[in-house]
Amino acid sequence: MVPPYKTLLEVLREDMGLTGTKHGCELGECSTCGVLVDGKPFLSCLSMPLDLEGREILTVEGMSADGRSHPLQIAFAELGAAQCGYCTPAMLLTAKALLDRDPHPSRDAIMEALAGVLCRCTGYLKIFEAVELAASRAGTLAR
Repeated sequence: MVPPYKTLLEVLREDMGLTGTKHGCELGECSTCGVLVDGKPFLSCLSMPLDLEGREILTVEGMSADGRSHPLQIAFAELGAAQCGYCTPAMLLTAKALLDRDPHPSRDAIMEALAGVLCRCTGYLKIFEAVELAASRAGTLAR
């Protein structure tokens, strides 16, 4: 049973041990707590698990399949798109939602999709390039 006073972020990290989802501002401003709910970016710091009953919740830990990294994870690693890595889980999930919706997005669409995820380290360029690289490998994104 999930305690009714805990946010989704707290349940994921503290109760389920899924620490890829990060504590950030806890005000819904930085998106480092981002997960996907029914395939759409969602702020876990502002969400109560009881409100999400029956919905599909995906964390960064769920992006890998059969022990293989997701193409976005591979592209991020190849291009060095993460420095401290704190925003990376939310960036990956937000990019996944974008590519699931639009397999070949423009740079502007990538920038718009990721604009809500705060990154203090990279300047975003390598992140945008990694999403473009993953999109160029579109045949491998069918998961």
